Amino acid sequence: MKWLLLLPLMAFATDVQVLRVPDGGIQPQVLVEANGTVDLLYFSGDAKNGDLFFVRSADRGKTFSPPLRVNSQAGSAFAIGTIRGGQMALGANGRVHVAWNGSGVALPLGPLNPEAGQTGSPMLYTRLNDRGDAFEPQRNLMQKTFGLDGGGTLAADDRGNVFVGWHGKQAGAAEGEAGRQVWIAASHDSGKTFAREASAWSEATGACGCCGMAMFAAHDGTLFALYRSATENVHRDIYVLVSKDHGNSFAGSLVQRWEINACPMSSMSFAEQAGTTFATWETGGQVYYGKVSGSAIKQPIAAPGEGKGRKHPRIAVNGRGEILLAWTEGTAWQRGGSLAWQVFDALGKPIGEKGATPGVPTWSFGAATARADGGFTIFY
Repeated sequence: MKWLLLLPLMAFATDVQVLRVPDGGIQPQVLVEANGTVDLLYFSGDAKNGDLFFVRSADRGKTFSPPLRVNSQAGSAFAIGTIRGGQMALGANGRVHVAWNGSGVALPLGPLNPEAGQTGSPMLYTRLNDRGDAFEPQRNLMQKTFGLDGGGTLAADDRGNVFVGWHGKQAGAAEGEAGRQVWIAASHDSGKTFAREASAWSEATGACGCCGMAMFAAHDGTLFALYRSATENVHRDIYVLVSKDHGNSFAGSLVQRWEINACPMSSMSFAEQAGTTFATWETGGQVYYGKVSGSAIKQPIAAPGEGKGRKHPRIAVNGRGEILLAWTEGTAWQRGGSLAWQVFDALGKPIGEKGATPGVPTWSFGAATARADGGFTIFY
């Protein structure tokens, strides 16, 4: 007689590697090129007037190339508030694109803010040059809007489209945050030239002034954006925008409500795997992620445990469809905290225990990516 041994099904923990940003940098952004090279962007220096640096790693983050300064004017980047730093995207032919909120000394000057009677921060952009050994001189993309405050964002695709987004105001807009809109400047020649910014959506939701935004260009050309509203100053809700025509028009929908008469200084992110795009955001001290379907995000999934003081979620998806959700805990104005993470299976069920490590610097957060071996790496 043959006996069949039945073993219980077990969910084995997925490997998560946690690495510190080189040179003591903060506010990391990470991308992985088609050949597996890891691209890392980070901030360094005075939080009011610092610099952005770009490095590459061919060994999954063990060693990095000598840093390239991204901003052509020293001290023209800004880290205070956590959500105003550099943003990075990978475009056609592997070209790296970077956008960031300019500091108080940044040039070119930002546009005149008629409400304040002075020039404001510029929305700066640059790209890696044709030789790949330096970044081009920085440019301000704000032409008809003013009042840049919260973090700008950008996205790029392999068709040569580059999109830089921010929320701001134009002449004649309603007072306060209610008059803010999401604006996008589009390039269709890999960032060589940009059209004047255009409003992404006509709905009068306002925009949370000191909150970040996120944009993402999927492999099929769909452009996504995530932002926080400021309707009547208390409805700080999350909205998703989706464009199927390279940013010419957007459909939008409410993702999650949050009533708070304050600016939570929150940020968001996207990731894609096998044609499916995922988004992550913060609401009420808890972090969530969800699958973007059509122009909506349904059935958000929360990180396990009590949602208190959780901020700046980042997401990555591996080839098995497993999802890494990473976030900070205990960070606040002029205060660092700890990094936490949880891996989920493709159905949204947690795999293993929540991970955590201390040491997130002031004004910083984590950046997550999936590895070819199915594991994940978080830089912080």
